[in-house]
Amino acid sequence: MGKLDVKMNKAADKLTVQMAGTIDEDVDFSQFNLTGNQAIDVELSGLKSINSCGIREWIKWIGTAGGAQISFSNCPKVIVDQINMVDGFLPATGKVNSFFVPYYNDDSGSEKNVLFRYGTEFNEGGVTPPASVKDEEGNEMEMDVIESKYFKFLKK
Repeated sequence: MGKLDVKMNKAADKLTVQMAGTIDEDVDFSQFNLTGNQAIDVELSGLKSINSCGIREWIKWIGTAGGAQISFSNCPKVIVDQINMVDGFLPATGKVNSFFVPYYNDDSGSEKNVLFRYGTEFNEGGVTPPASVKDEEGNEMEMDVIESKYFKFLKK
């Protein structure tokens, strides 16, 4: 059984939502009201996984935000994959402010998630990855995604 931890903080017309854990068939978004907000910031760095039932519940829940401007921050790979594959996962009023890109070094086997931020590593025009990413031992790392597929959502 999965567990999702949601923290909501409202200040003026902005609602901040922090999520950590798993979005699956056991999630109950009904207790987390999005209606009546001008702006919603959803912080997803603690999210570990989402399954097909969770995707369905997410789309229903995010749809309750109405016309609110929704920004998504620190999106892990599991969320970027859903944004790319599932129509409606990222609402029409949604914008990704930052997301993680996995990097890998074949020799050392090291893995690292690098945060790409809007206006720095990406914008509507495309992606400008860091010139060099190194692991803790100083080994050069390379992007561990197929760029044309992983960054597809930026062109939507």
